[in-house]
Amino acid sequence: QVQLVESGGGLVQAGGSLRLSCSASRGTFSIYGMGWFRQAPGKEREFVAGINWIGSGTYYADSVKGRFTISRDNAKNTVYLQMNSLKFEDTAVYYCAVDRTGRGRPEVDFGSWGQGTQVTVSS
Repeated sequence: QVQLVESGGGLVQAGGSLRLSCSASRGTFSIYGMGWFRQAPGKEREFVAGINWIGSGTYYADSVKGRFTISRDNAKNTVYLQMNSLKFEDTAVYYCAVDRTGRGRPEVDFGSWGQGTQVTVSS
């Protein structure tokens, strides 16, 4: 069973940037699609970005297109989320998860959730 650990969250002013990392152990990271999700207080968890197993396909929620970039380094078993031009409404706990189909598309079932990392954007 793959285990995921997110890091890189923190407090940032609106307009600033953060880079989240998600490191995987166990399992075969390089064949999995990966996704980033977030959950704000009182809201449901939502898809933010996904990437296929080889990194050739990326998918984004409309709310983050043009501001966030997902990438992966299979040699390091790590997926990243570069977040630029952060807005107050990006404040949430961010989670990474595995897509065992390898596609990383928003409609697939993701699992093996990490513990999350808090991102707080001050206005």
